[in-house]
Amino acid sequence: MPTQSPLRHFIPKLLPSVQTAVAHAVPGSDRLARRPLTIAWAVMVTGFAASICGSGTSVAWGDAPSSWNRFHGTDGHGYSTDGNIPSTWTDSDYTWRRNLGSRDVSSPIVQGDSIYMLVSHPKQQKIAVESLDLATGKPRWSESFDQIPHHLHQRNTLASSTPVADEDFVFAAWADADHTMLKCFDHDGAEVWSRDFGAWQSQHGFGTSPAIIGDMVVLFNSQQGEQLQPGQRPGSSRMIAVDRRTGATRWETPLTTTRTCYGVPATFQQDAKPTQIIATNTGNGMFGIDPSNGKMTWSIPVMEQRSCMTPIIVGDIALGSSGSGGGGNNQLVAVRIPTTPGAQPQELYRIRRNAPYVPTPVVKDSRLFTVDDRGIAQCLQVETGEVLWTKRIGGNYGASPIIVGDKMLMISLDGKATLIQAADEFKKLGEVDLSGPVGATPAYVGGKLLIRVDNELRCLGGKTL
Repeated sequence: MPTQSPLRHFIPKLLPSVQTAVAHAVPGSDRLARRPLTIAWAVMVTGFAASICGSGTSVAWGDAPSSWNRFHGTDGHGYSTDGNIPSTWTDSDYTWRRNLGSRDVSSPIVQGDSIYMLVSHPKQQKIAVESLDLATGKPRWSESFDQIPHHLHQRNTLASSTPVADEDFVFAAWADADHTMLKCFDHDGAEVWSRDFGAWQSQHGFGTSPAIIGDMVVLFNSQQGEQLQPGQRPGSSRMIAVDRRTGATRWETPLTTTRTCYGVPATFQQDAKPTQIIATNTGNGMFGIDPSNGKMTWSIPVMEQRSCMTPIIVGDIALGSSGSGGGGNNQLVAVRIPTTPGAQPQELYRIRRNAPYVPTPVVKDSRLFTVDDRGIAQCLQVETGEVLWTKRIGGNYGASPIIVGDKMLMISLDGKATLIQAADEFKKLGEVDLSGPVGATPAYVGGKLLIRVDNELRCLGGKTL
């Protein structure tokens, strides 16, 4: 089995002051499709401190971890404890900008020194899994596949799901009316296996993202069973777990089919092991699944409408929300996770004002920071739900906020970035007009901030090349 030296990942980070050129070997049915596997080594190292100046703006950066490998950060909390982002910047401060050819809401992820995301090509009726070099933004590889045009919500795009990656593989999912695809690639773009889980039914199009849980890849296959158009058939909702190396089914758990829901499954851990998969939907509410066998061990009917945000786990508290595009009835719910045999879930509190519907909140210490779809930000105590502050930021939101160090970044749908202090008292630090629409959630890794703006991916930070 051919391998590549881990030094190709390590050297550029070890010597950030030197520009290095590293060669990279870049090159339905339920059937498992395979190609020869090349495993790329990834070495996790801490980032570096650097500064770049442009148009009189000083942009300071701190150390940061070298992975943001799924939607909303490595653990889904959207929080990078190390590092620093500027309070404002200008166009001349970007390290690089890459034209992707289309506007999509698939968020960028980073594993090692590679960026991964989905990109749609509507004119060619294709969807592509693409990889870019983190340091330069240059393309590494792109694998495209047929995609049947289908109806979407006005804020959705044909490439809306966010990939997930580990040291060996990249996993990506998408769907149209006839196919629900989950594919595995190695880090050089070779397809390792492919699964097609059949027809997809939804008012708004696809949007959920896969998650790696233990040695499995888990896909929340939530479909539409209500409010169908004439001639449409109800979908079949289920949680699906497959072996990450082979794609073989481990288990499938049927779910109540009502409205399509989109959150990425979260993991509750005990003794550093995943013991429950936590998810939310309209039909089952919030529920827990045993990852060893797919059995639903508990559920509590706390979701009154569609659920879009990814559940957040803090200790033994799970937070989720439900609502509608109108925004008037959004509710954020906190549930105590049952952790012993026979225990029952308990609703702790419910936030009925200014709760997010699409944006996933971000957690820092024992504080939950939210921005709702209409641009109202809040800070809450996770344990009690006490609201510490509420502030209207303005604009409408789809992308989720992130926190780097002690700064929270929120980006509205029309591309207005707002930075505030992630603290018990509200303090606005700065704002930036990105001059383009934003629906994807930013990523921060290795001292670099990645933002998908309109048809571009932009990198801010690190060494200006």
